[in-house]
Amino acid sequence: MSVQLAIHGKTFSAETKPLMEKMWSDICAKNCQPILSDFFKNHLLEHGFSVAEVPSYSIEKGLESADMAWSIGGDGTLLETLTQIGAKEIPILGINTGRLGFLATLSPPEISAALDTVLQGNYRIENRSLVSVESEVDFFDGKGFGLNEVGIMKTDTSSMITIKAFVDGNYLNSYWADGLIVSTATGSTGYSLAVGGPLVIPSSDIFIIAPMSPHNLNVRPLLVSSSAVLTFEVSSRSKNFLISLDSRSKVIDSHFKIEVKKAPFSAKLIKIPGDDFLQTLRSKLNWGLDVRN
Repeated sequence: MSVQLAIHGKTFSAETKPLMEKMWSDICAKNCQPILSDFFKNHLLEHGFSVAEVPSYSIEKGLESADMAWSIGGDGTLLETLTQIGAKEIPILGINTGRLGFLATLSPPEISAALDTVLQGNYRIENRSLVSVESEVDFFDGKGFGLNEVGIMKTDTSSMITIKAFVDGNYLNSYWADGLIVSTATGSTGYSLAVGGPLVIPSSDIFIIAPMSPHNLNVRPLLVSSSAVLTFEVSSRSKNFLISLDSRSKVIDSHFKIEVKKAPFSAKLIKIPGDDFLQTLRSKLNWGLDVRN
């Protein structure tokens, strides 16, 4: 049975073109019906790939349907692919042609064998919780969901902001800080980790609330259930603040309240045998590296 395979990728250089040619050759040799994002198709055409007759989809309107989606790049490319899929919950396979890669973990030399494995159905799907952002204004144009984190941050270089936080309507704390991160379990290895948050198994049903450079030394990251509804009120001298959702961001007025909660749908990540979070920790972060081990 032929597999309809949606593919989105980042730009690549002349040095990495042979790698992309081998990848495309492998895809064409298999029983696949590729459909390319319009951005990636145009980039392939610019590099001389014969993809003029390959169907494409608009990254602005998103992907209508496919059996699975491939993200070719780094973690940022996978996050872009996720925004193109949204609530359709099409499974995503992340191929890492970037740097570290906690989400896109499959390396290019593994692609040919991995494609055979995936087409044979020898894979599992990990359901990853998403975080959503709501306010009086739709800041993210109908795509107010993210896999990693929501960030609330100051916009200038001098003054802290004050973030008044509530959990299910109950007052939690007023954070005097450069900002605040609300991370999913998946995002624990991202921005949250950089500001002192804990590492969390991705299947955990939690949010991490982690302040950025807090003025109070007794304020530490806090874990709450992902069923909780978090509300934030921000005040600052500049009368505005920056809100980020994964790799997207907006500057907004400080009079808006922000509501953060679990999205009603999830991200489905394709994992082939041997690809698991603990292995990724050991290989990417040198977790537990010790000459005695």
